[in-house]
Amino acid sequence: MKADVDKLNQQRAAGRTRRALDGLRAFRRKLSNLGFSSITRRIVLLNLAGLVALVAGILYLSEYRAGLIDARVQSLLTQGEIIAGAIAASATADSHTVTIDPERLLELRAGETYGPGEDMFTPLEFPINPERVAPLLRRLVTPTDTRARIYDRDGTLLVDSRTLYIRGEILRFDLPPPTAPKPGFFRRQYNTIMKRIGRGDLPLYRELGVENGKAYQEVAVALVGQKASVVRQNDRAEVIVSVAVPVQRFRTVLGALLLSTQGGEIEAAVEAERWVIVRVFLVSAAVMVVLSFLLAGSIGGPVRRLAQAAERVRGRARGRVEIPNFTERSDEIGHLSGAIREMTDALYARIEAIESFAADVAHELKNPLTSLRSAVETLPLARTDDARKRLLAVIQHDVKRLDRLISDISDASRIDADLQRHEIAPVDLGKLLTTVVNIANDVPREDKVKVIVAFDRAPGAPTGYVVPGFDSRLSQVVDNLLDNALSFSPPGGTVKIICRRLKDEVEILVEDEGSGIRPEALARVFERFYTDRPEQGFGQNSGLGLSITKQIVEAHGGRIWAENRLATDGPGREPRIAGARFVVRLPAA
Repeated sequence: MKADVDKLNQQRAAGRTRRALDGLRAFRRKLSNLGFSSITRRIVLLNLAGLVALVAGILYLSEYRAGLIDARVQSLLTQGEIIAGAIAASATADSHTVTIDPERLLELRAGETYGPGEDMFTPLEFPINPERVAPLLRRLVTPTDTRARIYDRDGTLLVDSRTLYIRGEILRFDLPPPTAPKPGFFRRQYNTIMKRIGRGDLPLYRELGVENGKAYQEVAVALVGQKASVVRQNDRAEVIVSVAVPVQRFRTVLGALLLSTQGGEIEAAVEAERWVIVRVFLVSAAVMVVLSFLLAGSIGGPVRRLAQAAERVRGRARGRVEIPNFTERSDEIGHLSGAIREMTDALYARIEAIESFAADVAHELKNPLTSLRSAVETLPLARTDDARKRLLAVIQHDVKRLDRLISDISDASRIDADLQRHEIAPVDLGKLLTTVVNIANDVPREDKVKVIVAFDRAPGAPTGYVVPGFDSRLSQVVDNLLDNALSFSPPGGTVKIICRRLKDEVEILVEDEGSGIRPEALARVFERFYTDRPEQGFGQNSGLGLSITKQIVEAHGGRIWAENRLATDGPGREPRIAGARFVVRLPAA
C-alpha cells in the first residue's frame, strides 16, 4: 500500500514538473512572438551588463570619497586653528597674587624659579577656563555641525560640545518612536553591500568619554604643539575624521582642541551622489533598452524572415520561393541576404539541372531499350539464320550502347561529389600534358595518328603552367578532348596540344586535322547526349564526353569553347576549314 502511495506521489510530481516546463515553453513562445527573440534578449542583456559594470564602478566612488575626506580634514584644520586661537585669547591668568622682583628676574638662571616668600620665581600660567570657553565654543561649533572637545595639558576632558548648554536652558531630548519602521529588503541589502565596500582598512573609532584624551593619537601629538589628523570608522562603517590642534598662548601649550565629524557625514554625501548616479542609470538603462530593441529589430527581424524563407525552400512542394532581398543594406545582413539568394538560385539551378539530366537520361536509355525489346521480341519469329544473326547483332549493339551510357552517366553524376570531397591543390599542367601525350603515343594505333605537345608564353606573361584544381579531373578533361580529336583525325594525321601562359590564365589548345565542326553545331557540341558524327553509325557515342569536360572546366572556374581552324591553299583563295580547335582557359595559381 505504501509503495502504491509513493508511486502515485512520484507520478503527481512528474506531472507537475511537465506542466511547469510546458508553461515555461509557452511563455518563451509568447515572448518570441512579441519580438523577445534570443538575439533580442542577448543584445539587451549585454548592453545592460556593460552599463551595470560601468555604474557599479562609478558607485564605488573611492576617489570621490577620498577627496571628501581630504577636504574635510583641511576644513577641520582651518576651523580648529580659528577656534584654538579664540580659546587661547579667552584664557586668563590665575587669580592669585604674584610678587615679582625685577632685579631677581634679571638674575634668574636657566631652570630656576622664583615664588612668593622664596628667592625663586613662580612661572605665570594661563589655564583654560571651561566656563569662559563653553559659550564661545558653542557659538563657533554649532553652525558647523562638528563635535569639539577641549583637553588640558594632562589629557583631561574639559569641554565637550555634545554636553554644552546655557544656564537656564531647558534640555529636550527626542526619543525614537516606539516602533521604528524597518528598512525594506532591497534597502537592507544595499546597506550591507555599501558597508562591505566602505570598510576598507581604517582603524576603529572608540569613544573614550572622560578617560584620558591622550589615548587619541592626534590629541597626544597636539599636546606637544603639533597639528594632527586621523581618519577612523565606527562600528557601523561610518567614517569619522578627527583633527587635533594645540591651544597655545605665548608659545605655551595650554591644551588641545579635538574636532571630529559626525558619523555618517561623509557617507551621506557619497550616498546623495550615488542616488544621483542611480537615477541617471535608470534613465540610461531605459534609453539603452529602447535602442537595443531597435537594434535587435533591425537584425533579428531580417534574420527571422530569411530563416522562414529558408524553411519554405526546404519544405516546398511546388513553385519557387522568393528569398527576401536586403542587399540594399551595406552590412552583414545585406551580405547574408545576397549570399542566401545566390545559394537558393544555385540550388534551384542544380535542381533544374538534375531534373533535366534525369529526363535526358530517361530519354537516352529508352531508345536502346526500345530497340532491344523489339529485337528480343522479334528473335523467336526469325525463320532464317541470317535474320537471327542480324537480330543478335542489334541486341549486342544495344547492350554495348546501354553499358556505355550507364558508365558515362555514372561518371557525370559523380563529378560534383568528387569536386566537393577533395581539397584543391596546385596542378602543373606542363607535367600533366607531357604525361598524357606520352601515354597516347605509346598506345599503337592503326590510323598512325600522332600527338605532339608544345608550350608557349605570351609576351610579358609570367612563367609556369600551374593552376589550382584536381589533377585527376583535369587529366580527364585532356583525355576527353584528346580522344575526341583522335576520333576525327584522318589516318596519318597529327593532333597538336598547345599550352600557353597568359597573364592570369593558362590556355590549352587541342587541334585536329579533321573535317571541323558544322557552324550550326558549334554551340551544341557541349550539350548533354549531343553527337554529330555523320561518318559513324548511330549509337557509337553517348554524347556525354564534351558535356562532362565543360562541367569540370567550369567547376575549376575556367571556360571552354569550340571553333574551327582555317587555312588557305594560296593567295586569293578562300579559307577552308582545316580542322577543329577546342580552347580551355583556367585561372593560374
